[in-house]
Amino acid sequence: MLKVNNLCVSYTDQQIVSGLSFEVPTATTLTITGPSGAGKSTVLKAICGLVRTSSGSVFIDNRDITQLPTHRRGIGLVTQTNDLFPHLTVAQNIAFGLRMNGASNREMSDRVREMLNVVGLANFADRDINSLSGGEARRIALARSLAPSPKILLLDEPFTGLDDEIRISLMHQTKAILASSSMTSILVTHDHSEAEFFSTSALSLPPPVEPSL
Repeated sequence: MLKVNNLCVSYTDQQIVSGLSFEVPTATTLTITGPSGAGKSTVLKAICGLVRTSSGSVFIDNRDITQLPTHRRGIGLVTQTNDLFPHLTVAQNIAFGLRMNGASNREMSDRVREMLNVVGLANFADRDINSLSGGEARRIALARSLAPSPKILLLDEPFTGLDDEIRISLMHQTKAILASSSMTSILVTHDHSEAEFFSTSALSLPPPVEPSL
């Protein structure tokens, strides 16, 4: 279970997230919607430690991870920009988190093969990242995030910018993977059809507060 308690995040003098609390039970998906500037992506970044919180706490399975560095939180993140390393092959990208965790070469090889099968790209291990289509890159980013077996998976608008056919196919594939792995996850989206498709529960953030003059 993921629990967020009274989370606050500020940039300079502007509060982006104010006193946000919610829980995501194990093996369920929370969808977060809201207008641009509401702090949806900031919430995910705060949970995985990419931005500093002003106050509040984050718990995974009753363990306080608020002060832990990102790589020790056991959280995977997939974004619409993929964030893949262009100088590494597909296999090297997927193995990155495993290498950071001290996995052996055999463990990395086996897990990379498994993840490529999971996302339906079994023959892509040696492919150059720059040769991938948008949908393929998104699936490799998903495989890389899942490879270290995270406790929580955060999805920050991962279907944005894809053709409708590819987007719908990837949505179904992602939902099946989340279900088969009993993954606890959060999906940020502007698209209410995506939210309805994925959500076990839903959270809508209010519009941002305009700074006073």
